[in-house]
Amino acid sequence: MFRTYFIKWCVISFCAVASLLKAQLPLLDSASLEKMPAITDLQVALQKPDSVIKLVLRKKHFQSFPTEILRFKNLQYLDISKNNIKELPDSIAQLKQLQYLACSKTGLQRLPNSIGELSELRYVNFNQNEIVVIPYSFGLLHKLQVADLWSNELEGFPSSMAGLEALMWIDFRNILIPQNKQDELKRILPKAKIYFSPPCKCSW
Repeated sequence: MFRTYFIKWCVISFCAVASLLKAQLPLLDSASLEKMPAITDLQVALQKPDSVIKLVLRKKHFQSFPTEILRFKNLQYLDISKNNIKELPDSIAQLKQLQYLACSKTGLQRLPNSIGELSELRYVNFNQNEIVVIPYSFGLLHKLQVADLWSNELEGFPSSMAGLEALMWIDFRNILIPQNKQDELKRILPKAKIYFSPPCKCSW
């Protein structure tokens, strides 16, 4: 009896894993991802959620992050800029394939503490928002190459940012940052091109 149940359990588990692997699409390189046509309607995307790779939902008048997006487990490119989205949920970490994330001009006030779990992220754009704090887990984005944080309300940054080993470019312009903190950022990110506005006579 036990042997029969065990065999059935093994078969069910194997089928479940096989189905998952079949549904998971390969990661595209940045050039292919950029050239790929985007789906621009959420309802259209929901018709075939497993096939959604690139989703651009700019200026859709969203008043919060649309949780339906979490159904797109193969999503690699997401642009939700120019909506009214003040925070991203911690559940965004479910989008394990995400490489490109743009959420600019949305009134964004905080980044999710789980952002470091998006281990495939290469590019983020959070410019022209109201972000005050960069969470510690941001420094766990070891594949991140570009980070646009221009024009936010930052009051500091975590020491974990030293872990952004692939970072090539980061923009801190239009943010009040004292000279000593600009120097510290240059020290912990020696390989990155960092853009600053002139240092302020202020303290962080």
